Amino acid sequence: MTTSEFKKEAYAMVDLMVEYMEHIESYNVKSQVKPKQIINQLPESMPLVGESIELIIKDFKEILMPGITHWQHPNFFAYFQANSSPPSILAEMLTATLGVQGMKWETSPASTELEERVMQWLIQAIGLPSYWQGVIQSTASDSTLNAILTSREQYSSYQINRKGYTENNQYRVYCSEETHSSAEKGAKIAGIGKENVVKISTDGNLSMSPQSLKEHIKRDLDQGYIPLCIIATLGTTGTMAMDPLGEISELSQKHNIWLHIDAAYAGSAFILPEYKYLLKGIDNADSFVFNPHKWLFTNFDCSAYFVKDPEALVRTFAILPEYLKTDSDNHVNNHCDWGIPLGRRFRSLKLWFVIRYYGLTKLQEILRNHIELAKWMEETIDSSNSFELICPRSMNLVCFRWIPVGIESTEQLNELNNELMNALNQSGKLYLTHTKVNGSFALRMSIGQLNVTKHHIKQAYSIIMETASSIKTD
Repeated sequence: MTTSEFKKEAYAMVDLMVEYMEHIESYNVKSQVKPKQIINQLPESMPLVGESIELIIKDFKEILMPGITHWQHPNFFAYFQANSSPPSILAEMLTATLGVQGMKWETSPASTELEERVMQWLIQAIGLPSYWQGVIQSTASDSTLNAILTSREQYSSYQINRKGYTENNQYRVYCSEETHSSAEKGAKIAGIGKENVVKISTDGNLSMSPQSLKEHIKRDLDQGYIPLCIIATLGTTGTMAMDPLGEISELSQKHNIWLHIDAAYAGSAFILPEYKYLLKGIDNADSFVFNPHKWLFTNFDCSAYFVKDPEALVRTFAILPEYLKTDSDNHVNNHCDWGIPLGRRFRSLKLWFVIRYYGLTKLQEILRNHIELAKWMEETIDSSNSFELICPRSMNLVCFRWIPVGIESTEQLNELNNELMNALNQSGKLYLTHTKVNGSFALRMSIGQLNVTKHHIKQAYSIIMETASSIKTD
């Protein structure tokens, strides 16, 4: 493809992107295709002869687009936000064009140093200790794994990386019953073992119980286990519950246990001064993660991971074969030593674009608007005779259920709410997911799209009511 041909196709692609953004509400939020519907339309073998971009785009529209669930749709309320934004998209276009491989400082100094500076900006904006350092990982799951591995190596004086498991040491990782599944996955990958992940009970707010944590640590110590890592969650996946960081951090300090804070979703909201109280005890923590690719309008993937002791992180992951040695190694940070992958994309560029374009004040304004919309939904449900809150709203997440007149059985209510959710999602008009709270099926409404307005929330509530009224309850 010549540069003139590329220019022609690139302009056409931008037109296609703009058309999508302008008409996104015309699509079904959740894809309505059936299993194998997409793959059965694709050739079983790769083409022997190249095809035109026009033909490829035609197949993209006709075959792939029906199989897209539209995460940027303002009626997408499922799971969590996975936001993008115009400045992030522009930066991603540059990233793809440059094709930077940012594994070492030498391979692209701008990639390394921009990442360092942007992480420093986030430390300031969130209110993390100023002496911490940050690095971009792919996901919060990667970051949690990094925390577990680093805690393991620090405790073993970095001998497990060197010799493997040579003794029958049984390490323990602690997290609440509501913690993301990445805690178990990380423990499995790190060789700690799923059975050594201790699930701590929660209180009425679904937050980790410090007293229960204290009792489990004491019991494990008495039985010869080694408490290795505590994972505290600020914003659990199910209900956005907040673990009491202050009390947990005191226990981690007392017993010299690595404390990792998973704030994957809610962490973006810590740029708001009114939520910084939740970070009490952060000085005693060892690592912290949040995802700008969730609620800070930076397209996937971009997970911001911060550590108190970067040397421990580097000693866990660094490896230096001859072909990677450079003259600058002793003078710079090489981010290939700050995580699992060697290769690294230029992810800081899109985060830099977003932060510079919006500025801290505008980002705060957008997040506050999302929280206000969630408050409206919370108050509307709270005053309804047909629905009830299943737990208090946390930030921009509302968990509720339908309570038809005369239905009191939890099992029947669970079945009806599951039916309601499936009917809503199959309509294509909006997309919700669920969780269970003390055995009760709850609809989760996560409000945080860049383009969502009060109109969309009111419209969604009307659709929910209308759909519920059409479901037979006898």
